[in-house]
Amino acid sequence: MSMRTLPLLFLNLGGEMLYILDQRLRAQNIPGDKARKVMNDIISTMFNQKFMEELFKPQELYSKKALRTVYDRLAHASIMRLNQASMDKLYDLMTMAFKYQVLLCPRPKDVLLVTLNHLDAIKGLIQDSPTILHQVDETFRQLTDIYGDLSAGEFQLIRQTLLIFFQDLHIRVSIFLKDKVQNSSGRFVLPVSGPVPWGTEVPGLIRTFNNKGKEVKKTEFKHGGSYVAALKEGSLELYGDRVLKLGTNMYSVNRPVETHMSAASKNLASRTQESIVPNPLAKEELNLLARLIGGMEIQKPSGPEPGFRLNLFTTDEEEEQAALTRPEELSYEVINIQATQDQQTNQELERIMGEFEITDQSRRSASKGDDWLAMMDEL
Repeated sequence: MSMRTLPLLFLNLGGEMLYILDQRLRAQNIPGDKARKVMNDIISTMFNQKFMEELFKPQELYSKKALRTVYDRLAHASIMRLNQASMDKLYDLMTMAFKYQVLLCPRPKDVLLVTLNHLDAIKGLIQDSPTILHQVDETFRQLTDIYGDLSAGEFQLIRQTLLIFFQDLHIRVSIFLKDKVQNSSGRFVLPVSGPVPWGTEVPGLIRTFNNKGKEVKKTEFKHGGSYVAALKEGSLELYGDRVLKLGTNMYSVNRPVETHMSAASKNLASRTQESIVPNPLAKEELNLLARLIGGMEIQKPSGPEPGFRLNLFTTDEEEEQAALTRPEELSYEVINIQATQDQQTNQELERIMGEFEITDQSRRSASKGDDWLAMMDEL
């Protein structure tokens, strides 16, 4: 498991969330000033400098349910509200979109280009706020500084960690089904055409070498695909050409998007909670995460800008039906785990909780705590 995966997972899922919210705000004809405020508030919260500093520290991934809680709080960082069914659908669309992108990356390193595509598009969603644009550019700099020189092996470990995280998620998405990149079981269809990874050759030729390293034979074979060589490598520069299109906004053209549980997903629902039982301390840290995020301050609609509810379904009836039919195991409610009785673990947990203790005095201080999730409580 890579300790460098969390920033990439968080930023890419956050980018997909912003794409979807932007599309729904337009589809529901939300007034421009309110839509602008919602997008700017969420992006500002997501790219808060202190929060980003904590996010980029090497750490293990949180569970699906813990991350779901983070995005629930993030989506409600402004005057917009989502009910449970719409939030579930939002998270389903986010996770399936990024899973598709990770699966289709030609090289493990290309997950970084996917992330940069998300950041490029997010900047286009910011309106009239140079400060927020600077926040995103600063995150771009951190990304390229930390990930720009990682080896292919390190990126392979990151990709493997991401795929383990997305394992057993097979939710059908209408856009993917219509584009024939997902089948009825919710599994993605991998292409057998297009450019090969940068630095590799088009398949179809076998070279045989002797014991002195000299090429002695060439054999051609039919690979059954339609591949071409990559023209150039994607750029990591701030305004560079990423070449790769994965991670760009697929909702830029107004298209209705529906999600459906595949039969396989329903059968595996009971296993999605945790396929591997984590150690007791990890469970305690997850409870701590829920505690920290639970106190996040959410804006209450008031004054000249009353809040509004956003619906990710076509009608309220569809939303209500989705809430009734969704398997309980996939509702992503924050899990509750009782503290272990192991003395050593309790002592370690007390130490961790002591570090994250937030007093009235510390709330007024400049540091505002050290944990990246505690930062969200302060925003």
